[in-house]
Amino acid sequence: MKAAVLHQPGQPLTIEEVEIARPAAREVLVRTAVTGLCHSDLHFIDGAFPHPLPLVLGHEAAGIVEAVGSDVTYVRPGDPVVLCLSVFCGHCRHCLTGHPAMCDTPEVNLPPGTSRRLSWQGEVLHQFYNTSTFAEQVLVHEHALVKVRPDMPLDRAALLGCAVLTGTGAVFHRAGVRPGETVAVIGCGGVGLAAVNGAALAGAGRIIAIDTQASKLTLAKTLGATDVIDASAGDIAEQVLELTHGGVDHAIECIGLKRTAEAAFAMLAPRGMATIVGIPPWGTKLELDAIAMLADRRIQGSRMGSNRFRLDIPQLVDFYLQGRLHLDHMISDRLTLPEINTGFARMRAGTAVRQIVLF
Repeated sequence: MKAAVLHQPGQPLTIEEVEIARPAAREVLVRTAVTGLCHSDLHFIDGAFPHPLPLVLGHEAAGIVEAVGSDVTYVRPGDPVVLCLSVFCGHCRHCLTGHPAMCDTPEVNLPPGTSRRLSWQGEVLHQFYNTSTFAEQVLVHEHALVKVRPDMPLDRAALLGCAVLTGTGAVFHRAGVRPGETVAVIGCGGVGLAAVNGAALAGAGRIIAIDTQASKLTLAKTLGATDVIDASAGDIAEQVLELTHGGVDHAIECIGLKRTAEAAFAMLAPRGMATIVGIPPWGTKLELDAIAMLADRRIQGSRMGSNRFRLDIPQLVDFYLQGRLHLDHMISDRLTLPEINTGFARMRAGTAVRQIVLF
C-alpha cells in the first residue's frame, strides 16, 4: 500500500510503498477513505515533539473495515468506521471511572516505537499513536474505532475522529458550558470552530470567536458565534473584557501558544474557567495573575475533549444529519495523498480550516 512517510523532522513527507501486517486477534484492518490533516501531525513534522523514525503520521480518519482478527466481535468487514487515537482498554481505573480518553494501558496504547504493524524496505516503520492514517490501510486495536451510520458521508465523518471530537468535547465534557453562559473561543481552525458550534449546541448565550483571519471569523458566525474579535487589532483579553463588561464564563483556547493560554485566563469573569485545548511547545510555562484566582477563576487542560468517542461520535453524527453540526463548512480543501505537503504548507500559513486527503 502507499503511505506518506516522515523520515526526518523538517523534511517533506515522501510517498512510499509500505507493508502492513494482517490483523492479530483483537485487531481490525481498515481501508482508509478519508484522513484529516491536524496541527498535532505538524508538530511532529516540524520536530517540536520527538518520535522514533521513520514514521507514518495521521490520526483523524474514516474508512471501511476490510478484515478483522479472530476475537473481534464489534465490527465486521464492510462496516463504515471512524478511527480515534483515544484507544481504550475498558478495565483500567480511567476507563472504569468514565474517563477512557486518559487510558494508558500498554496492551492497547502501545508506547512509541513498539508497534510492529508497519514495515518499509524490510525495516520497522513506526506507527503514530496506534493509528497512522496517512496510508491507504490502517491496522488498529478494535477499541480504536467506532461504527457509524451508513448514511453518514465519510469525508465529514473523518473530522469527528479528532478536530470535532476535541472541540465539542472541550465544551461539553471539560468546560461543562450551560445554557446562557458566555464563551470565548480563541483560534478558529477546525478545533476552534467545532468549539464554537459546540457552544451553540450547549445553549451558550454569547459566543465570542477570536482569530486573525477575517474569513475564519465570518465562518465562525455561520457556526454560531454571536460576536467576533480580530486578534490582530490589539490585546484580546482587553477586547473581551471591554466587549463583555467584565469577562466571560468560559474561555476555550484552541491554538497552543503561551500568550493565548495566558490571555484565556486574563479574560475570565469571576468564577470563570479557562480550558486549554491547544498543544503548546514542549516545556512551555504559563504565567498567571495569582490575585485573579482569589475570585475563583480557574484554568484546566483538555485531552481530546475528555472524549468517550464510542458514545460521542454517534451522537455527533446524529447532530450533523439533523443539520445542527455544520461539518460541511469546516472542510477548506480536499487533497490527494501526493498533495499532502501542500496541505501542511497551507496549515503553516494559517489559511486552512480543516483539510482532508481523499483516497
